[in-house]
Amino acid sequence: MALSRGCAGLWRTCSMLVPRHRLLLPAAARLQSTVSGDLLPRTSLSSPPWPELTPEPEEEQRARHAAVVSAVNRRIHQQDFGRLFAVLHFSGRQWKVTAEDLILIENHIEADCGEKIRMEKVLLVGAEDFTLIGRPLLGKDLVRVEATVIEKTESWPKIHMRFWRRHRFQRKRIIIQPQTVLRINSIQLNPSLT
Repeated sequence: MALSRGCAGLWRTCSMLVPRHRLLLPAAARLQSTVSGDLLPRTSLSSPPWPELTPEPEEEQRARHAAVVSAVNRRIHQQDFGRLFAVLHFSGRQWKVTAEDLILIENHIEADCGEKIRMEKVLLVGAEDFTLIGRPLLGKDLVRVEATVIEKTESWPKIHMRFWRRHRFQRKRIIIQPQTVLRINSIQLNPSLT
């Protein structure tokens, strides 16, 4: 037992005297290898799997933009786009609507029942083949969305109850909000894209 301990100590002292880099393989000891390429292997994390895109020249971008705008203008002028949809900002929310849709707004509107109103905050208008996106809104001369006030009512009573047990604390509040129902009459596009 003592002999084996002594051999282990002898081996430790001898191994510390011999330099460690001689024990390594010669190729691993060299800092630079003769193999050309990256030091790291190519993985999905080191480089993306898709080829890098080169920027398109300005003339080609302008020509492609003009072609797209003329094609959309032609479809709008010929009324060849089918059913339109629009994204509106109204009463603090965004609504995706088409013609003849009903919207229930939990707010009071100054217009009376039966009056027509025009939605002016139009964020987006689209059809099957194209979409016009505003930054942030589309111009008033480009799109017109009209709606009719159908009904003005109040919501059903919502009960807000607070209760702390063992404290004799109860608060009950009944919440009734005004509601307005709108019908989207039409979504019209003006063929004046620039």
